[in-house]
Amino acid sequence: MGKSAFIHLVKESVQQTISLKEVHELLNYYQEITSKTGEQLDWSYSGHAFPYLITEKKDDNGNYLHLKGKDPNYQHLLIGVGSTKGTTEDDEQYFIQITLPEASTHGDKNKGNELAKFFAKKLEGKLQLFNERIMYYYKRKLS
Repeated sequence: MGKSAFIHLVKESVQQTISLKEVHELLNYYQEITSKTGEQLDWSYSGHAFPYLITEKKDDNGNYLHLKGKDPNYQHLLIGVGSTKGTTEDDEQYFIQITLPEASTHGDKNKGNELAKFFAKKLEGKLQLFNERIMYYYKRKLS
């Protein structure tokens, strides 16, 4: 596999759990708002903003979303959800994982970063980008 970005849901996030269906709904919302941007600009922006077809797939590790490119500049992205177990039941932390398979293009990486930032901002989570850098989209307390 290639590189992955993670959106971790923390205590300060809008929600602490996430399902693949909810991620799919967020992708639909993303497509909707980008198409409205295109209408305002009088340009067919939606095809450029989200150049993928979404299909749900299953493998040994569970279900995931496969985003297949509709344009030669975009090949595919994989999006899944998971959780890490802590020492107690309350320590379980959910995350969204966006993976760039080996055959991904620079366009896929850019779109993956854009989608990861969109998810993190919408859910107020902690984002670990493909290059391992961390971005915080939740309110942190200064002490």
